[in-house]
Amino acid sequence: MKLANKVVFMAGAGSSAPGWSIGKATCVTLARQGASIVAVDKHLQAAEESAEEIRKTGGIALALQADVADQHSIEQAVARAISEFGGIDVYIANAGIGKIGGIVETETADMDLIYQVNVQSLLIASKLIIPSMLQRGGGAIVTISSVAGIRYLGYPHLAYSVTKAALIQFTRMIAQEYAGRGIRANTVVPGLIDTPRVQKNVSAAFSSDNNPDEVRSKRNQQVPMQRMGTAWEVANAIAFLASDDASYITGTELVVDGGLTGKF
Repeated sequence: MKLANKVVFMAGAGSSAPGWSIGKATCVTLARQGASIVAVDKHLQAAEESAEEIRKTGGIALALQADVADQHSIEQAVARAISEFGGIDVYIANAGIGKIGGIVETETADMDLIYQVNVQSLLIASKLIIPSMLQRGGGAIVTISSVAGIRYLGYPHLAYSVTKAALIQFTRMIAQEYAGRGIRANTVVPGLIDTPRVQKNVSAAFSSDNNPDEVRSKRNQQVPMQRMGTAWEVANAIAFLASDDASYITGTELVVDGGLTGKF
């Protein structure tokens, strides 16, 4: 129960398709460690599904609909979380979108939208949540980037890669500004993870007909450990950085990639 009595505001708490996303697995993992979870997602049903998984095992969860790129929407969600639980101790920034394509295929509108969701959302939420953390004597922020933000992975994913790189640096800046005031900020950098998002968003880069077995096989072969990671393995890393076990860790990245980034 390393997160007992902690209130977690989890952005990107749902799954985009049936199965265990990083957000959904993280909600359950943190709840198992004693945290109360505010499960926030753009789609209320997805947030409710994660909250229900928590309640099944006796955990505490509140499901809320909010668009992380919309300030008014997040203001309402943060206010509801504080009203229900008295404050926020942990903020997990997991919401993210992308679009396959390089320079020619990426429109400025694509970049604007992906930047708003992947980067600007951190500014919106941090300005609202950090004051609550300071009132409670500190807190932890964990952002979820990607190895695409630090390496080229063999196919063009321009807007996603650039914004995930920016997210890492943004998190470092939060860490430095608030290190002396009890707030830690770190980034988890997942590698190739077997989640519902893989088949939905990036399968075209691995299979001409979106064959799920072909996609999974090719991604497995890229990793030195010869397999993709699971959402639960990423969730465990997030839980560690959110807990007091990581009390002397701030402004850095925890790469969860089966050795992928060391290979290239």
